[in-house]
Amino acid sequence: MNRLLLGVLLVLLVACTCAPAKAERISNPIALFAGLDKITGVTTTFEIPIGQERRFGSVIVKPDVCYTRPVTEEPKTTSFVQIDQVEMDNTRKPIFSGWMFAESPGLNAMEHATLDVWLTGCRDPNAPPPAVETPPAPDTSSTPDQTKDGQPED
Repeated sequence: MNRLLLGVLLVLLVACTCAPAKAERISNPIALFAGLDKITGVTTTFEIPIGQERRFGSVIVKPDVCYTRPVTEEPKTTSFVQIDQVEMDNTRKPIFSGWMFAESPGLNAMEHATLDVWLTGCRDPNAPPPAVETPPAPDTSSTPDQTKDGQPED
């Protein structure tokens, strides 16, 4: 009985320690959107600071949060967005309130009779730029196409 209990505990311990680590989400101050005017066929990109509103056509878009993951993790960009329709008498009618996912724009984009709006990313202008690896410089000390006297081979 003790051996069986020890085996079960060992399996549970291994299962718990083998789970992938959860990456911390990064909160960004600016949400990036794209919008399609279905009447004109024009796609517009626009940025909205978190907590502020921006009008696009007859809708007002307001992101409440915008999260990304570190560059070392699988991309996952999400934003909680509220969108209101501006009526003819300038009153607002809520038409969308929910999460948008930049990696799956069709999943939770706002689809409207004449407008579409979707999240394209998040941005932090104060964040340091990601590290970029540069390839090593080519070795120019000797070239294989030349002979010992410096003349090129035929």
